Order: sequence, then structure tokens, then C-alpha cells
Amino acid sequence: MEAVLDDTVAVDDLLKFEKKYLAELSSGSLSRSTQFEYAWCLTRSKYTTDIQKGAVLLEDLLPKGNKDEQRDYLFYLAVAHHRLKEYEKALKYVRTLLSKEPKNTQALELEKVIEKKMQKEGLVGMAIVGGMAIGVAGLAGLIGLAISKSK
Repeated sequence: MEAVLDDTVAVDDLLKFEKKYLAELSSGSLSRSTQFEYAWCLTRSKYTTDIQKGAVLLEDLLPKGNKDEQRDYLFYLAVAHHRLKEYEKALKYVRTLLSKEPKNTQALELEKVIEKKMQKEGLVGMAIVGGMAIGVAGLAGLIGLAISKSK
């Protein structure tokens, strides 16, 4: 799963799919497959703005797709939001996929990775807050000691 989450698109591929997407868009005949290919490339970009744009394109496709297409859209929406560190959104999309396909092993694995990231981020956040509280308490103690010694 890490390979999927860490995969980045080659610049040449991104430009190729962007060109195809823009050509179809301007001609008024944008296919779902072209929009998906471009969105998929964007979600694999190393730039946050590209990943966000890819997620928007996938969200636009979601209600239009058949069952198989929706599976792909939901999966890559979860991947995109994971890469954006928007773990709650990522979890929402992967669980929507799992509600339709409870035995989808790739989605089950992605769900576990997202949950672990959420736990890790939560614990790290709590540790920072705890460390700050200890630091503030220590500083207050030192100020109090300095005031009492000055009297």
C-alpha cells in the first residue's frame, strides 16, 4: 500500500494527460476516462495544489460513474486525501468503498494505513500539547520562585 501512497507521477506523463484533458475539455467532448486519467496523475503529484485539483476532478466524476468506475474514484479520492493529510476525508471515502465492497483487500489495507496515521498524528499532537503544558507550568514555577526570592 505504501507504494500506492508514495507513488509520484512523472512530469512528462502529467503534461501528456493534461494536454489530452484540456483538448477534450475545449472541444466539449471530455470523456470520463480522460478526466479520470488526468485526475489520477494529479493525485500522484508532489504538489499539494495538483493533488487538490485531482480530488476535485474525482469528486465531479463520482456521481457519473458506473459501479467499477466509482470503485476507482472512491479509492483514489481516499489516496488523494491521505496524501493531503486529510485523514478523516480519506477514511470517509475508503469506508464508502468498503460499504459497497466489504472484501476489497486494497481498500481494507488502505483503511488500516489511514487509521494508523490518524492514531500517530493524534498521539504526536497530544505529546506536543502535553510538552507545552509542562513547559508553561515550569515557566510559571520559575517566575513564582523569582518573585518570592526578590521579596
